Amino acid sequence: METRRMKLGLSDRVILGVGFTLLGLFVIAVFVPLAYVVLASFMDPNVLNNQGISFNFKDWTLEAYRRVLGNAMIWRGFANSFFYSAAFTVISVFVTLLAAYPMSKKDFVGRKFFNIIFVITMFFGGGMIPTFILINNLHLVNTVWAIILPGAFNVWNMILARTYYQSIPTELREASSLDGANELQHFFKIMMPVCKPIIAVLALWSFVGMWNSYFDAMIYLNDADMQPLQLVLRSILVQNTPQPGMIADIQSTAEMSKVAELLKYATIIVSSLPLLIMYPFFQKYFDKGIMVGSVKG
Repeated sequence: METRRMKLGLSDRVILGVGFTLLGLFVIAVFVPLAYVVLASFMDPNVLNNQGISFNFKDWTLEAYRRVLGNAMIWRGFANSFFYSAAFTVISVFVTLLAAYPMSKKDFVGRKFFNIIFVITMFFGGGMIPTFILINNLHLVNTVWAIILPGAFNVWNMILARTYYQSIPTELREASSLDGANELQHFFKIMMPVCKPIIAVLALWSFVGMWNSYFDAMIYLNDADMQPLQLVLRSILVQNTPQPGMIADIQSTAEMSKVAELLKYATIIVSSLPLLIMYPFFQKYFDKGIMVGSVKG
């Protein structure tokens, strides 16, 4: 270690020092708000509003979590979000992989034409009103398909998957062809097991994107029982109107405002837990998949 340090010149040490300093500042900028939200979710609303964060356990309470976890709308929204995210992930990843496979073949007829069409859709869209009219004419308004189908195909994800396909040796296709496998058999039995890293990346992105999405649900869903967790959180975090039953026993408007402020932090923690649990399981695939899918080709 000492020998390696001696080989670094002054300019290298300066660059490394600046880099580590910026990285440290970035970590602090991420960690401090996160720690504040976690601690504030356990704080008594009166202490939090008057004194701020306190490390005296007498000032801590689980009241916010009791109210959040005891609310039926929170659990219903949680279940809806999980269903939408899981279904969207399966459909989106499957459609993306199917579209990327022929686009990765250089002998595919019309490959350049379809590439141009796909790229155009990345920069130009019909807009919100024409999209709503289309969804309404297809009788998808107030159905789960209005949330799942419109954004199921993502061109950028297709490009990543196509690039990953191109990094796989062509000898695999030749070997499977000699064994009598057709394109469908080669795709499902040979390519899919090899593409686990990129599948994990696409699945993670799709799940996180749908889990955090609320705008489409706000437009297309009229039934409150179908609303995802994000719309419930929006009413708490943005509109500052907690669901009925969460503060029903609070009479004072001032006390209602304090409890509503406390509920914000608890709902943020509860809604973030699924994503925090998912990331460690996808991490080993994520690094490999994103690097190969971005650099190769």
